[in-house]
Amino acid sequence: MRSVLKFGIMTRNPEAWSSTQVREALTQRGISYECFTFPKIVARLAYKPYFKINSTNILEDFDALIIRPIGRGSLEELVFRMDMLYKLERKGLYMVNPPNAIEHCVDKYDILALLEDSNVPVPRTLATESVNEAIAAFNELGGDIVVKPVFGSRGQGVTRINDIDVADTIFKAIAFHHGVIYMQEFVQHGFSDIRAFVIGDRVVASMRRIATSWKTNYSRGARPAPEKISKEFEDLAIKAAKAVGCKIAGIDILESSNGPRIVDVNSQPGWKGLQMVTSINIAEEIVNFVLKELRQ
Repeated sequence: MRSVLKFGIMTRNPEAWSSTQVREALTQRGISYECFTFPKIVARLAYKPYFKINSTNILEDFDALIIRPIGRGSLEELVFRMDMLYKLERKGLYMVNPPNAIEHCVDKYDILALLEDSNVPVPRTLATESVNEAIAAFNELGGDIVVKPVFGSRGQGVTRINDIDVADTIFKAIAFHHGVIYMQEFVQHGFSDIRAFVIGDRVVASMRRIATSWKTNYSRGARPAPEKISKEFEDLAIKAAKAVGCKIAGIDILESSNGPRIVDVNSQPGWKGLQMVTSINIAEEIVNFVLKELRQ
């Protein structure tokens, strides 16, 4: 590790709240940084520098890369971005989160498949391209389901359905547009859930998100409230993060009558709502964690 450190912050918006918090935490530690977006990167093969942004050689000038949301794009753009991250990782650049974790976490089916393989409790879930099978599953799951896009975040495109005719219409629309019908049983959770923020092998902060409807995303208006979670929930959150390879993760936990259910693992979590209800400086915790990892 060089005596004078420099971090890269990959973010679609350097002025976004969480990115600004990271920048401030780096400045307080005397660490220089450079913010950039994926479209600014030039990738080369068979001649160097392999990756650059303007005059910055990513592999030589950065000690670590902190990846904030990578932004929207076409399938080609997103695949190319992941290809670059994997190449950077193979060339030895430290990243949080690693590309495999980011790749897993953009795919809701993949997340829950990995969690189930690791014996982490998840809601009953079904994914299919068949409308007929989806209708059958609607009844299997109790006639009250949540349909989600396989790729998506912040609750966008998430719909609760408890009418078979509405379900049929929506399923046919998804199939018509060559989508995957991805549904879960609706888990009664009293209009609130738990967000646990995992860094490394510990939960550094947690909160209860309280909403006026069944959707509990902070970005959709849910109110954050302080919540000290149990050791059971802490262990579950850490286990979930490790199952998908995240070093930093936001874990969403529903409290059901049958016990906790993990419904999402976010590899690029924001923490504005959480910071409002905890005295822990989360950005500082992230920077401290990265420095510790670099020393190993």
